[in-house]
Amino acid sequence: MRNTFLCLLFLICVVAWRADSSQEARLRELILSKGISTRSSSHSVDEPRIGTTATNSLRAEHSVSDQSDLKDADRIAALPGQPTNGVGFSQYAGYVTVDEKNGRALFYYLVEAATDTATRPLVLWLNGGPGCSSFGYGAMGELGPFRVNSDNRTLRANEHAWNNVANVLFLESPAGVGFSYSNTTSDYGKSGDQRTAEDAFLFLVSWFERFPEYKGRSFYISGESYAGHYVPQLAATILSHNTSINLQGILVGNPYLDDNMNTKGVMDFLWSHAVISDEVYANITKSCNFNLSDGSACSDAMAAYDSANTDPFDIYGPVCINAPDGKYYPSRYVPGYDPCTGYYIEAYLNDLEVQKALHVRTTKWAGCTDLHWKDSSASMVPTLKWLMEHGLHVWLFSGDFDSVCPFTATRYSIHDLGVAVTEAWRPWTANKEVGGYVEAYTGGLVFASVRGAGHQVPYFQPEKALILFSSFLKGTLPAYEKGQ
Repeated sequence: MRNTFLCLLFLICVVAWRADSSQEARLRELILSKGISTRSSSHSVDEPRIGTTATNSLRAEHSVSDQSDLKDADRIAALPGQPTNGVGFSQYAGYVTVDEKNGRALFYYLVEAATDTATRPLVLWLNGGPGCSSFGYGAMGELGPFRVNSDNRTLRANEHAWNNVANVLFLESPAGVGFSYSNTTSDYGKSGDQRTAEDAFLFLVSWFERFPEYKGRSFYISGESYAGHYVPQLAATILSHNTSINLQGILVGNPYLDDNMNTKGVMDFLWSHAVISDEVYANITKSCNFNLSDGSACSDAMAAYDSANTDPFDIYGPVCINAPDGKYYPSRYVPGYDPCTGYYIEAYLNDLEVQKALHVRTTKWAGCTDLHWKDSSASMVPTLKWLMEHGLHVWLFSGDFDSVCPFTATRYSIHDLGVAVTEAWRPWTANKEVGGYVEAYTGGLVFASVRGAGHQVPYFQPEKALILFSSFLKGTLPAYEKGQ
C-alpha cells in the first residue's frame, strides 16, 4: 500500500490540473492495485525525524560565502506578462548551492509583502509530491501574487495572495524538482526525507546571508500534502541545529502524516461521501488492519473502488477535458476555478523569456518529477509531538473535499498525538458564511477544516485560505460571526 499511495501523492500536481484520460487511467490503476511493502507495523512507535544522522557534519562543512552581491543579481525587474499596475512589491529568484562538491542547487522565488515589508514575518512554502514544484504550483497556482491566464503568456493579480500579510519564500525542493538541479545525476536517485530536510536547512543558512534583513524576523514554514513530511522534519532540524533562525510555527494543509492512518482515513472518507458502497466498505474494514499484516485480501477488497472520471483531489469539482483540437477546457464552469490551470502554468514556465527573467538555467520545466521516494511509511506523529514539546505552534488544516489526504486521516493522527481539546470544535466564518470548522488542543496544536476546498486549499478557496493563514500568523483562531 505504501508504493501506491506514494505514487498517488506524486500525481497530486499532475492529476488535479491535468486530467487527460491516460493519467486518469493510471491513477485509477494505482488506487486499485494496492500492494504491500515495507512499512511500520505500528504507526505510533517511530522516533522523531530530525535529520540528526548527517546534518551536524553537513553544517560544519558547509561554508557560507559572501552573498552580498547576489541579492541584487536575483532581483526580478518584472515577470513577462505581469499586470502593469498594482505590483508594488519586490520579487527575487535564483539559485542557492547546498552541495558545492556535487553541484546541487535549489531554486527559490521570494515575493515580498505588499505593505510593511520590513516588519512582516517571513514564511517558507513547500509543496509536496514528493517531487512537485513549490514555485509552479504553490506560487503560480495557489498563494502567489499572480495567476497564469489561459493564453499561457499573461498573468493576472491574485487578490488573495499571501504576500498581503507576509513575505513569502517558495523553495523548489529537493534537487531535480522544477528548476532545482544537481550536476551529479546520481543525486536524483538518493532523494529522501532526511536529505531533503538537510538541504533545505543548508539553503536557509545561505539564504539568510543573502538576505540578512530577514535574520531574526519571525519565521514560519507552511506547505501541503507530502509537505506533511517536509515541514515537520525541516522544523525539527532547525530547532535541533540552529537557534538563530527565529522559527515560530508550522502550518500544513491536507498533510500526509502517517501511511497507515492515511489509507484508513481515505476509506472512511470515500464511504462517508457515497463514493464506495456499504458492501465495499464493510469488506475493506473486515479485510484490512491498515498495518504490515495486510495481505492480498485487503488489496482485493480495495480493488472494488472505482474513482471513475472524477478528481480525487476535489471530488465535487470539474475536470479538465482534452478536446480533439488539442485545446483544454473545464467539464463545467465554476466561478473562479479552472481545472486546466496546470497546462497554462507549464507553458508559461517553459517560455524562454520567463526563464530568463527568473535567472534560471534553460531547461524543460515540469510540475512534478519521479524521485523514487523511500520514506513515506515513516509516521510524522512523533516528530509533531517533539515539535510541540519544544514550544512550536503546529496548525493543520484540511479542505473537506479532498479524498487523497482527507480530514478523516488527519483526525486519526491527531488522536495518536494524545492531546486534549482546549477549545471545542466550532465554525469559523468567511464573507458572512461558514468557512470551515476549527478546534484547539493542548501543546499549541490547532486543526481547521476549510469548507468546499479540495487538496490544494489556496487554489480551491483562496479567500478562506488567506483568512486562515492570517489567523495563524496572529496566533488566534479564525473568528466566528454568530447569527449569520
